[in-house]
Amino acid sequence: MLSRTADHLFWMARYIERAENLARLLDVTWQNSLVPQAPAAASENWRAVIALNSLETAYSAKHGNETTADKVLHFMVSDPANPASIFCCLRAARENAHAVRGTITSEMWETLNATWIELRGQSHEQRMANGPGEFFDWVKMRASLNRGTTSGTMLQDEAYNFIRLGTLLERADNTARILDVKFHVLLPVNHDSEDAITDFYQWGALLRSVSGFEVYRKVYRDVITPERVAELLVLHPDMPRSLHFCLRGVVKNLDLLANSHSGETQRRAGMLYARLRYGCVEDFLAGGLHEFLSDFMDRIYEIGAGINRDFLAPVEGLQ
Repeated sequence: MLSRTADHLFWMARYIERAENLARLLDVTWQNSLVPQAPAAASENWRAVIALNSLETAYSAKHGNETTADKVLHFMVSDPANPASIFCCLRAARENAHAVRGTITSEMWETLNATWIELRGQSHEQRMANGPGEFFDWVKMRASLNRGTTSGTMLQDEAYNFIRLGTLLERADNTARILDVKFHVLLPVNHDSEDAITDFYQWGALLRSVSGFEVYRKVYRDVITPERVAELLVLHPDMPRSLHFCLRGVVKNLDLLANSHSGETQRRAGMLYARLRYGCVEDFLAGGLHEFLSDFMDRIYEIGAGINRDFLAPVEGLQ
């Protein structure tokens, strides 16, 4: 396969997954903002969304130092000048797909193109008209529809492997980001009944943001605890959004795509996967979950850079 084609497929998948995961992050932040809390705490939660995407400078240039729900939602959902917004991610995904229309199936193209046409035809006010949650559900549904048409219509060859590689790498990074930004914020400070109810709601919102609430109930059949949430999202091998699940898929697809240059990238991915496969949540928590997740995200970045070096030819203007 031409490296330029592989590049478009890889980034098409990453942008679709990035849009969905940004919708998930914004959704859980929005749901948590509905819980009674001090204005400073609410502002800090929205500021964390900006910081997690390394957009502090760009946000401040447009909106100053005030972080409100309305301003952050507009910046992260609809701002065409913010390359990390949902609008720009879906536009970039569509542009990458357009460049490889002969490689993807007609169903894939029609699904992604229809998503972009519907999004482009709405103003920000129209997207938020029925509440942010409804729009975020739409983004998640369109991403799921795209994955379904991909797995159901595409030949599972090298092109499919690059799409899966992009999807899983992006998902691993974003699951780590969501868990990192929310885990310590939600740790209980005391155990009275009112706080317990609030904690349950907020932990439940976090799990729903990664489609993990029902999975948690099935796996643990007990109350929600921070330690088990971390274990589910980091180490559970069958949870589709866990770090373990994603890295296993990254290693598998790298093995299928291996060439004479990719040995070091495969080694780095294999080492990170081994840490997840044989690790236990108690060790990660003892050493600091934030420290582990920060290191994980750094390693994901290195693996992504290795994939770019070993397989892809970046196209200026689309990434």
